[in-house]
Amino acid sequence: MSSSVFKSLLGLPTTCSLSQLFYWAKENRTLSLGAFLGLSILYAVRYVTSPYRKLPPGPRGYPIIGNVLELRSQQWLKFTEWRKQYGDVIYLNAAGQPMVILNSQKVAADLLDRRAGIYSDRPRNIVASDIMTGGLLVVFTRYNDIWRRMRKAAHEGLNKGVVRDFHETQTTEALLLAAGGLAEPAQWDKHLRRAAASMVLSVVYDQPTIKSEQDGNVKLINDFVQRLTRAAYPGAHLVEFFPWMMYIPRRFAKWRRDAEESYRQDSAMFEGLFNSVYTNHAKGDDRPSLSATLIREADRHQLSIRENSWLAGTMYAAGAETTSAVMAWFTLAMLAYPETQARAQAELDAVVGRTRLPTFADYAHLPYIRATVKEALRWRPVDPIGLPHRSIEDDWYEGMFIPKGTVCIANVWHLNRDPEIYGEDAGHFNPARHLDANGDIAPGPPDTKEESHVTYGFGRRLCVGRHVANNSLFIDIAILLWATNIERKKDASGRLLPLDVDGFVEDGLVVRPVPYECDITPRFPEASALLGHELELRGL
Repeated sequence: MSSSVFKSLLGLPTTCSLSQLFYWAKENRTLSLGAFLGLSILYAVRYVTSPYRKLPPGPRGYPIIGNVLELRSQQWLKFTEWRKQYGDVIYLNAAGQPMVILNSQKVAADLLDRRAGIYSDRPRNIVASDIMTGGLLVVFTRYNDIWRRMRKAAHEGLNKGVVRDFHETQTTEALLLAAGGLAEPAQWDKHLRRAAASMVLSVVYDQPTIKSEQDGNVKLINDFVQRLTRAAYPGAHLVEFFPWMMYIPRRFAKWRRDAEESYRQDSAMFEGLFNSVYTNHAKGDDRPSLSATLIREADRHQLSIRENSWLAGTMYAAGAETTSAVMAWFTLAMLAYPETQARAQAELDAVVGRTRLPTFADYAHLPYIRATVKEALRWRPVDPIGLPHRSIEDDWYEGMFIPKGTVCIANVWHLNRDPEIYGEDAGHFNPARHLDANGDIAPGPPDTKEESHVTYGFGRRLCVGRHVANNSLFIDIAILLWATNIERKKDASGRLLPLDVDGFVEDGLVVRPVPYECDITPRFPEASALLGHELELRGL
């Protein structure tokens, strides 16, 4: 109730001063007491009936800043720890921004999947989305018309032919990866990054195989990805918590000047890559790629060249770093669980033999390799808290109130390792958990869309490139394990070097393992020769 309304109810002029109000209260004690009681009852009723009394449980924060100081590194571990105390839905206050942590697959699916119409928005990301990418990076774009058109274009472009069309490209990159590992095992991480970057460049822009991660285009795009993921990390910029900082003069806001310069440079880069495909398209050289599909369908999707350019760039940014990170975790698992590697190799010997290499034609007959892909994505999710969703209206869930504008974070780390779903060994790498009694791929848990994990996200924000990613991981792992043994490195005395299975390196939004060394050797005498022969046939 405003002061003017209060004064009018007492029969006083709305312009009367505070001293006049006190004088009136002194002369009219009975009325003033009644007014006080009335206001007390009014506010008591509002308090009792307020939906904010039904917020989900959560840790109490500090005045004004709330829980901001608790949103630091390795948040997924803190969220998992809080689950024991507060349950599957946890409420936080980040400097006035309501946040809800979702700590079970059912809760995440109930809200983000089954109520996708409410929970498909993204929180405003001032630096990484509004400024650095001009609101055109589809993974950060708000739930609006341009997002719908870009999302539809990407979904159709990556699922109408491209998945099948790029089997040969993905096989070539897998061959090069295995050969590179055998030639330079000490440079294994660089080979993983090169292979992922080259594969995604081919899918998105029909670029030829690259020889090094230092290739000009790759270096430029990887630099963009690094800047972007660091800018998007929760807590990276205070302006995300205090939007009034947007009004600080530019000369005093270096973070803003840097973000604006990034947008100018990156727009030119992505438009240059996209226009190279457009030029080939105009000449009739229309080989399959996501960009070629976007060009053909530009009128139907009503997307400009800049919008299509950023859409294509988004697909690279979302695919290259994550794919190489998954392979880095997979390799670590092979070092830590040699029995898993042996079982996968036994399946390859039984199905493929040793006189030819695995191909996509073997896909249906290699359930343990496919299960290994699922387990690599489940065991160590490269984005352990996913990308946040945002509610666009007030909602209730099991008696708990979720206000409009709440940032919703699915704790993917715990959701993928919940012992109630994956068993008491959920923390271990065990592809067999994805197989049935007959050794075939078992149906996934109810809310995992047959992926058997939730690493690819939820609802209308589900990763549009997941089928391309799954195929790339399948052929990489199949060829690598067919051709090589991946073993822990030993020191000069023959002792195994220490292996940190639980360590993390947080590089923006993507989490990679702590650097490790490994030995990669031919699994049988003919393996290297067969790899070389296949590469020669492909002109490499």
